Amino acid sequence: MEAIRPVARTLLRDQAYTAIRDAIVAGEIEPGAVVRDAEFAERLGLSRAPVREAFSRLVDDGLLESKPQSYTRVTPVVAADVRDAAAVVGSLHELVTRVAVPRLTAGDLEAMRAANGRFAGAVAAGEVDLALRADDELHDVLVRVSGNRAAAATVARYTPLIRRLERRRFGEGGSCRSAGLHERLIEACAAGDVAAAVRVTAEIWRTLADLADSW
Repeated sequence: MEAIRPVARTLLRDQAYTAIRDAIVAGEIEPGAVVRDAEFAERLGLSRAPVREAFSRLVDDGLLESKPQSYTRVTPVVAADVRDAAAVVGSLHELVTRVAVPRLTAGDLEAMRAANGRFAGAVAAGEVDLALRADDELHDVLVRVSGNRAAAATVARYTPLIRRLERRRFGEGGSCRSAGLHERLIEACAAGDVAAAVRVTAEIWRTLADLADSW
């Protein structure tokens, strides 16, 4: 009989990471707030080890900052950091779009249309979190179809930095990116027009750089 692999620790670490990351992005943990492994271990029903590992990963992602033997706290929202992240993430989305468009199936296009429908509805209802989630779901179709795991990992790592600013901006009365841009992207994808799809993708992510500049 094969040995049982010790996967529980990794799963707990990932669960802690996702829970804390999402709370930071949603603003439930404010910039500058000090976070303690013992407190979050208790809140999440975990031991301190997976929480410490999650903290370390979040420091690498730029959502936490740590001074050894002193503190670990949520980073402030810094426009330059968001702009840098948007440049990297946007370039990778252009890359995966270029690869994915010729591979898209009717089912993939329908998934993108459905996500954009949810996006538009959430924007109209003022549901920022739902809008951002639908936005991720739409673009994730292209990331998945491209099959580029390095791009997928980098996008997943740096998108939360961007989302944190988007959520705060929209919560203060700003407007979400237009569903019309998504429609143009989907139309280009459906037509198999790689160049047009890449141009629209670049435009979408350029608006995020502009958002950072206006912060």
